[in-house]
Amino acid sequence: MDLAACTEAIRAKVGDDSGLNATLKFDCGSDGVVFVDALSTPNTVSNENLEAVCTVAISVENLSALLSGELNPVNGFMMGKFKVSGDMSVAMRLQKVV
Repeated sequence: MDLAACTEAIRAKVGDDSGLNATLKFDCGSDGVVFVDALSTPNTVSNENLEAVCTVAISVENLSALLSGELNPVNGFMMGKFKVSGDMSVAMRLQKVV
């Protein structure tokens, strides 16, 4: 799954009202970003590199595995497959979405 497919998958999972009530960014380095604005209703998902209260630094491959269920969020974090900066409570709420 490439970044565009990951963006669409996140858009589908987030829906109009995810309940996250925050901004979140998946930073895939040179491959780009996926920005989730869950403060607005309906929630929006884009590839704009905007400031977020929580940032998940992750490769596109690991993001794809996370979205498809192949990578468990807790195991992925503990194994260092991605790093979270900013408000950790937003990342914890993300588990119910992805």
